[in-house]
Amino acid sequence: MRITGLILILLLGGLLIYGALDFPIWGDPQSPASNHLSPYYIEHTMTDTSVPNVVTSVLADYRGYDTMFETVVIFTAGIVSFFLLRIFKKAVPESRLYRHIPTGVTLRIEKGGKVPDESNHFERIDSVWIPYDLVIRTTCRMIIPFIQIFALYVIAHGHHSPGGGFQGGVIFGASVVLFAIGFNLRQAIKQLGEKFVTFMCALGVSIYAGTGIFCVLMKSKYLDYSALAALFGTDPVTARSHGILIVEIGVGIAVMAAMIMLYYNLASAGKHDEGL
Repeated sequence: MRITGLILILLLGGLLIYGALDFPIWGDPQSPASNHLSPYYIEHTMTDTSVPNVVTSVLADYRGYDTMFETVVIFTAGIVSFFLLRIFKKAVPESRLYRHIPTGVTLRIEKGGKVPDESNHFERIDSVWIPYDLVIRTTCRMIIPFIQIFALYVIAHGHHSPGGGFQGGVIFGASVVLFAIGFNLRQAIKQLGEKFVTFMCALGVSIYAGTGIFCVLMKSKYLDYSALAALFGTDPVTARSHGILIVEIGVGIAVMAAMIMLYYNLASAGKHDEGL
């Protein structure tokens, strides 16, 4: 199996290198992209999309298909981390565990009248590796709301200034990771549970793809945001700006949720009971 995987990697790597040889030199001003694509985007972004940020208009409008599948890749990464790393504890009937309870041990009763298998009980790693620190927790409590507000600003204002869904989603996800590090993983999961994070990740992708479907229902092309003019009561150019904002929100939600999902599984080795 390892030999087969090595052969596949070598073959695919060779094909990638062979294909890369045909690419123009990095930064070549005479490349097809520089001669044909870039001038059009720079000159027509405002007239086509009413978006002054050329990067955002290219990512979310001119090549919206590519960005949508980038969002799908991020969603897939979060789901793959779940399937590869997630470890579920075995729950046994309460009556069986009561026979083997040592004196002085307290069991946590879960839903359905069952308790977790205490043979793999929670190791209080936080009290050893990261002792309780009033300064750290107070500082996190004070700055996390500002980080999240800034993340929302980056998402909402990304089509007018540097920023966007990817950047804002990472900033918002980092605020949750900071909360988990400053306090502990269990409190973070209590605030944003695994099911909720997974749902939000799928919701972000659905917002992006659903916007394109709505454009088709409005008898236009997929991801042609000008079809949203009737919905917002604006002209088609301004509607494209609004459509970019909608898909940026979807991207931000998906990136945020995928980042949190990855941290939950990597920091706890898939057990969700201990972490950094």
